[in-house]
Amino acid sequence: MMPHFAALAECGDTPELLRHPLYEQIAPAAALVLETAETDTFAAAEAPARECYRFLAWNLERGIEFDGQLEALRSHNYLSSSDVLLLTETDVGMARSGNRHIARDLARELGMHYAFAPCYVNLSKGAGIEYDVRSENELGLHGNAVLSRYPLTNVRSVRLKNGKDKMAGREKRLGQQTALVVDVGLPGGTITAVSVHLDAQSSQRHRRDQMRDVLEGLSGLDGPAGANPVIIGGDWNTTTYNSSRAFHAIMGFWLRVFMGADNVIDNHYMHPYNHFERELFGLLESRGFDFRGCNLLGEHTTSYDVDDVKTHKNLREWVPAWCFAFIRWSLRNHGGKCPLKIDWFATRGLKARDPVILHEFREGRKQPLSDHDAIGIDILVETAT
Repeated sequence: MMPHFAALAECGDTPELLRHPLYEQIAPAAALVLETAETDTFAAAEAPARECYRFLAWNLERGIEFDGQLEALRSHNYLSSSDVLLLTETDVGMARSGNRHIARDLARELGMHYAFAPCYVNLSKGAGIEYDVRSENELGLHGNAVLSRYPLTNVRSVRLKNGKDKMAGREKRLGQQTALVVDVGLPGGTITAVSVHLDAQSSQRHRRDQMRDVLEGLSGLDGPAGANPVIIGGDWNTTTYNSSRAFHAIMGFWLRVFMGADNVIDNHYMHPYNHFERELFGLLESRGFDFRGCNLLGEHTTSYDVDDVKTHKNLREWVPAWCFAFIRWSLRNHGGKCPLKIDWFATRGLKARDPVILHEFREGRKQPLSDHDAIGIDILVETAT
């Protein structure tokens, strides 16, 4: 497929792509790649039974800071004791992340089982500053992963509808967000774990619909609902915004300005389930999932920094330049930073305790390891069946 990527990247949107004769040639191969989850193991021995099992969810921001992330996963007290890692934004053969296979390379170095679900075949090097990387993609895949000390079985994917046309922007991609579902064979029983990344450039309703598809996919793939206890974790992009188009995002910004920056930050960005994202969280609760007991409510997991060059350049690709002066003005009393809570766990049929958010890998560092904080939760083993 790769010899055709440059020509296909000239397409301005998906309809034009679908009409392109070269796309007709690669479409079957692209579909096969995107529909095939990859699994392997580097575990040298059977992991022991524990009183409780630690789950970590972390958006790795492509794995750009792979070396630092690996060192943290090896040496940090909390991260190194995690049993199951639900990872979002993991590259395979992308120049921006050193052309590594992020999930596989982490699993090899940590001695873990892994599964990887492709979401996109990238026709270009990425977005924003990623275009400035000198090398070229060796493969061009991006997706979500699960790493585990315990065996992974029944690995499957739930493909989610796109929130925007992935060919219409500067970053050209084939595919769609895909939730990775695995059964983790713990000594006390089996838990179904789901790594989920909901679309960033989407509406609140679209994110709700994507989560609905995840939940319905669980029932469809597992047989009767509730067959296994379930934990869902990842980056849900609960920004409170309709970001499907720049116009909607700008209008939403001005609504929040009129609502008051302090009010919006304290009562909405930190608690998106209160109003703007209530349908998504209400859906989870209606299906028997708990999110309130397995997250630190009111605590941010990322921040928008008006002075961050990388964030600024990425946002500039779809938001007009004149908007940034108003963003800076609205955050004048907050040091130019806006906290957001967009990374979450939800559980069903499990007893969770001691949720944490680990800010130290992002905040106060000259080079953050990711633009997201890692979040963790302990699951008591006696509730696994």
